[in-house]
Amino acid sequence: MALREEIIQTTTSPITLSDRAATELKSLIEENDKSGAALRVWVAGGGCSGLQYGMALDDAEPEDGDVVLNDRGVKIFVDEMSLRYMTGSVVDYVDDTLGGGFKIENPNAVKSCGCGSSFSTEEEGMEGLSNGGGCGSCGCH
Repeated sequence: MALREEIIQTTTSPITLSDRAATELKSLIEENDKSGAALRVWVAGGGCSGLQYGMALDDAEPEDGDVVLNDRGVKIFVDEMSLRYMTGSVVDYVDDTLGGGFKIENPNAVKSCGCGSSFSTEEEGMEGLSNGGGCGSCGCH
């Protein structure tokens, strides 16, 4: 955890990318011939813990209300409501026995479930989001 705290304290962007995530994203953008695309990240109600992350490559213009960030040469689009739950987060790319994938390290998450994409914060009510009933992928709902 000390490493994560160091990363967050030394960054200036509300959402940052690890070196590995930036490299993987640049490769994906190039392989899919989507020069100029951004990583769109968001939070939606649902999942085992009440909130879940979403990520996609977005080659459209930013939407009204989007915050546009740039880290390590990769554009990041995030809506203002999602940013409220994700400020300080680091998007990483990890390899495991099932393959590789992107993972969000969120200092605001006080609880997460085994699926890795669901979390909750201390904030009650989660304005603008409806709570879900479980993602079902980890069996903890």
